[in-house]
Amino acid sequence: MPNHPLNEVFGFPYWNHSKAAQRHRRGRLCPYNNRVPNCTKDKANNPLGVCSIFEGDDAIAVACPIRFRQDWLIAQDAAAFFFSPGTEWISLMEIRLNDRHGNSAGSIDVVLVSHDKHGYVTDFGALEVQAVYISGDIRHPFEHYMEDPINRQEMDWPRQSRHYPRPDYLSSSRRWLVPQLIYKGSILKSWGKKQAVAIHTGFYRTLPKLAEVEPEEADIAWLVYDLVLNKKQDRYHLRLNRTVHTLFEPALDQITTPEPGQVDDFIGHLQEEFYRELDDESNPPDAPTLDELLR
Repeated sequence: MPNHPLNEVFGFPYWNHSKAAQRHRRGRLCPYNNRVPNCTKDKANNPLGVCSIFEGDDAIAVACPIRFRQDWLIAQDAAAFFFSPGTEWISLMEIRLNDRHGNSAGSIDVVLVSHDKHGYVTDFGALEVQAVYISGDIRHPFEHYMEDPINRQEMDWPRQSRHYPRPDYLSSSRRWLVPQLIYKGSILKSWGKKQAVAIHTGFYRTLPKLAEVEPEEADIAWLVYDLVLNKKQDRYHLRLNRTVHTLFEPALDQITTPEPGQVDDFIGHLQEEFYRELDDESNPPDAPTLDELLR
């Protein structure tokens, strides 16, 4: 692992300085089928071109949802779950979904639509893409690197700082993934339509163990991907690690139900906070210890 968090910058590993890599960094280009040629992450006029970061022990976290669009593998894998072999289908991007009152429940990342030979829609499935949000400061190491990529590829970024960028899986699942499943997923479930969720392996491992069912019984397919380095091309490629088939309600219940800790640990935490609110006179030397209080 390097001494900094950056893995891929504008589609290329931080150490790759090929002509193609330099052209993408110079033009701030996105090679992964963004809606425009340029990267638009964070700011269109000053994009944060970090596709993936390191998260310890050589693990890689996908930090941008557009990164999952490489070669449109996610659409192919989702279609294999939605439709029978040989079905003709197309993909539509960012399709708004309304509730019965006409209020927006959000936009579906990718809708795969099957059709007959006359062009009439026969079925559809919804594909959501969930990258991980980053806590801490990723922009400063990115901008420092971009000032001189060749000479700063082995830059030393202080890991001890509380601002060191790290994947925020808890926020990513509870604030973003779960609301999507609740609002959009509930509508799709009521229509009897299948869903797929594309995430990377590190993200999936932070979720509770989901009860699996047979593919033909499933409401949701969890498409779990890795980034695998192709040494000959000196670039990472998206690869499907596994597909996990689940039912809608049990999976949602498992993700949204926390595993309770020990109440004694919480009482101890309350006691510590209580002592902090007291001055020295209110906390005499003979005050009971936490162990005594918890007996």
